[in-house]
Amino acid sequence: MATSQVVINGADRSGSSVKENSAGVSVLLASSYTSFLSEAAKARKPSPIRGLFPLEKTPGVISLLAGKPNAALFPFTGVQFTARSADPAAEEETLLRVDADLLGTGLQYAPTDGIAPMVEWLTSFQEHEHGRRRSEGWRISVTAGSQDAIYKAVQALVNPGDPVLIEKPVYAGVIPMFETLHCDMIEIETDANGIQSRSLRETLETWPSSKPKPKILYTVPYGCNPTGMTTTLARRHEVLELSRKHGIIILEDDPYYFLYFGNEPRIPSYFTLEAQTGDRSVGRVLRFDSFSKILSAGFRIGFVTGPTPLLNAIDMHTATANLQASSFGQAVVLTLLHAWGREGFLAHAHNVAQFYRAKRDIFEAAMRRYLDGLAEWSTPEAGMFFWFKLLLGEDGDSASLIQTKAFENGVLALPGTVFLPNGARTAYVRAAFSTLEEGEVNEALRRLRAVLLKERGLPEGAA
Repeated sequence: MATSQVVINGADRSGSSVKENSAGVSVLLASSYTSFLSEAAKARKPSPIRGLFPLEKTPGVISLLAGKPNAALFPFTGVQFTARSADPAAEEETLLRVDADLLGTGLQYAPTDGIAPMVEWLTSFQEHEHGRRRSEGWRISVTAGSQDAIYKAVQALVNPGDPVLIEKPVYAGVIPMFETLHCDMIEIETDANGIQSRSLRETLETWPSSKPKPKILYTVPYGCNPTGMTTTLARRHEVLELSRKHGIIILEDDPYYFLYFGNEPRIPSYFTLEAQTGDRSVGRVLRFDSFSKILSAGFRIGFVTGPTPLLNAIDMHTATANLQASSFGQAVVLTLLHAWGREGFLAHAHNVAQFYRAKRDIFEAAMRRYLDGLAEWSTPEAGMFFWFKLLLGEDGDSASLIQTKAFENGVLALPGTVFLPNGARTAYVRAAFSTLEEGEVNEALRRLRAVLLKERGLPEGAA
């Protein structure tokens, strides 16, 4: 057993004892996570009922345990659906039927972490996609979309008033999570290359010794919402180094991982890199994936991957909040995944990414046509957003112009201030390009151009 220790404000967080597995990876021990957990997480206890579900499968046992409805009374006797081929060249659709046993599982209460075949498929997928072994102290849980998992992770790791590290700008959906806990949101700067590891380093190395250091860093490394930027490999290495040095859990929110359409090979995830870099100690990355952008947003199925003690804390929250992600939804999605196989799923994801690349190109061409000289931007290589700065002068603020004047002229977008953790003024705007046809894109940006020219006192036809 190896040990490495950093004591922060009396609490050992980065150090902790680690055990080395046969692959040379050092895994943090379960006891290492006690100082990371919130008081609410520590107070939760396993469900006295759901915790015993596995025992129902013990040979010879007659279960009087759970109040499950009698499946004989469920009116659903079969489910089938048509699905497109994972090959875009194939025009025919395939009729798929949910296996009878799988449907029975999907119609009944299920384990908190997901129905067993779905958990197995996703675990195998993560092994192949991210190069991780099951012996490295991690597992997965299926959740009601990745937002559900992120919320529960925050609740499991953050106490009211805690400082938290978050990107600036940041996905607007997480800001209320931290606001309701009255957190001190510490903004880490970003640019065209993603999170600025220099900003993170300066923040941590100049942190007042009298204040508790943050325990978590929230980041969206691919096609960040709202900026569309992807964090470079060099910066990911530096962020991981800092997480080890300062005892930080990285919340890797990656819903746009499969929507990468850059020319270079996809950069490895933090979950991948922590087992390959530095001292190869693992257990500091909590990864969030979603099917919403590549299969269906309405199914609300995502999954979280990370250290078993943190997944246990999330599952205990689920067991008292919503019991489980929809087992029926899992059964339908799993039927599709089984039909496609891992390679088919990856082929479909690639097709989706190329679709959004074409959408990006159309949108950027229109921006050059209508907003050249009126805005500036960097070209995204993943996701579905453009983040552009209106050239409004030093004190320019996009909020009033976008919320009022642009809307009155028939175009709707989001002012950048809603993505700033502390609500500062900004000239930036977020525009989504995922659903619009080319004609709609051109008309929207023509209307926005008219508003900007009017703001400058120029006629609409001005060059």
